[in-house]
Amino acid sequence: MRTYIALIREDDEGVFHVSFPDVPGLVTAGDSLDEAIEEAEDALEFAAEDWTNPDGTTGLKAPRTIELLGQDPLFIVASRNADVIEIDLATAE
Repeated sequence: MRTYIALIREDDEGVFHVSFPDVPGLVTAGDSLDEAIEEAEDALEFAAEDWTNPDGTTGLKAPRTIELLGQDPLFIVASRNADVIEIDLATAE
């Protein structure tokens, strides 16, 4: 099982937006935090089935640990004012 880090932010209208630092372009949202987490799990599983990377390779790239992400200046900026959660990808790749 792979574990991906997700960033969740609530906007001014109460919608919770989810992004994945290690899966650029994969985003989802929910009307509550719980719904956003469920949508994130579903989106990650769906993406794992047929993902094509910008360089033309297929399949989701291995996720970085929170420790490695914490050393990435882009992640540090992106994670400000966001909830940082782990989403497990249980499907076989």
